[in-house]
Amino acid sequence: MDIYKFAISPLLFNLVKTDPEWLHQQTIRSFSWLSQTPASWANQRLQKSLCMYDSRLEQNLFGLNFPNPVGLAAGFDKDGVAAGIWSNLGFGFAELGTVTFHAQPGNPRPRLFRLPSDKAALNRMGFNNLGAAAMAARLKQNSTQLIPIGINLGKSKVTPLEEAAQDYLDSFRLLKDLGDYFVVNVSSPNTPGLRSLQDASMLSTILNLLQEENTAHKPIFVKIAPDLEYVAIADIISLAKTYQLAGIIATNTTIRRDGLKTQVIDQTGKSPQEEAGGISGEPLRDRSTEVIRFIWQQTQGEIPIIGVGGIFSPEDAWEKITAGASLIQVYTGWIYEGPLMVRRILGGLLSKLEQNGLNSINEAVGLEVKSKK
Repeated sequence: MDIYKFAISPLLFNLVKTDPEWLHQQTIRSFSWLSQTPASWANQRLQKSLCMYDSRLEQNLFGLNFPNPVGLAAGFDKDGVAAGIWSNLGFGFAELGTVTFHAQPGNPRPRLFRLPSDKAALNRMGFNNLGAAAMAARLKQNSTQLIPIGINLGKSKVTPLEEAAQDYLDSFRLLKDLGDYFVVNVSSPNTPGLRSLQDASMLSTILNLLQEENTAHKPIFVKIAPDLEYVAIADIISLAKTYQLAGIIATNTTIRRDGLKTQVIDQTGKSPQEEAGGISGEPLRDRSTEVIRFIWQQTQGEIPIIGVGGIFSPEDAWEKITAGASLIQVYTGWIYEGPLMVRRILGGLLSKLEQNGLNSINEAVGLEVKSKK
């Protein structure tokens, strides 16, 4: 029996109603300690309990080897304090950040809310982090990683929008030798004006500066919002080709509130509709899959996609992959389902491969779209 799913999370989320941000801080502190003792008994137990290795799940994409397609999404390890632990928890890759050039405290608390009735979270964190220089110093001390490590870059709140490209570049210069891939985050709803950087003219300026600096040809992705119209997504696809991006991450959180079951958020006494921030988790699942499917159809699978949004089960993961995602990321689902979720998803994906007569997870990418041709 999964003790976390059936006992611990109901206790923390529904009965004790622990503050989500406090609980996250305690968790990341524990993981940070574990990441500094890689040979410990605890880490060995984690590997044995949570990891699954099978060559059918491996992929080599944009010059990196991924032992499996399930990654940790940005937002959990904002400062890279636990970069060494994620492989022990079963992940095939992990994305650190979002990190900004200037250290910043983020938005006022409370700013993170659980919506258990919707299997969702609402956050308006505002890129709280210690800054790119602090992350660089930390990663230099712990340079050995067993899985690909991505770094998600955001714009500092104090930086005017017209200077955003230089802000991203300053962060990239500090971190470019320390990450395996990089993500331009222009889609968080929690930094004023940030989503306007998804506009083709503004985004092109950012991408041009980064690629000029990117002499080592590190893979660079752009992370987009689920709330974009298809015309705007098509523009970003065009930019991805022009600037030879490694791919697109689809999607960030949504500002939509339709269909939510939650009426009142306990911490504030207000409805989700009255609260600012982005929704993640199950309400995002279908829209993020639609965006993945659209990108795959528009590019015929030529641009790799990392799919994120509402993944809780092997079925959710399979849906994202067969819609066109080469890799997937989890966060909110992992919080609700617990640490055994990654292993369950990997086992479920292997079963799906067998059911469909496939020899590799790579063969399943875009399968649903291909079968409709």
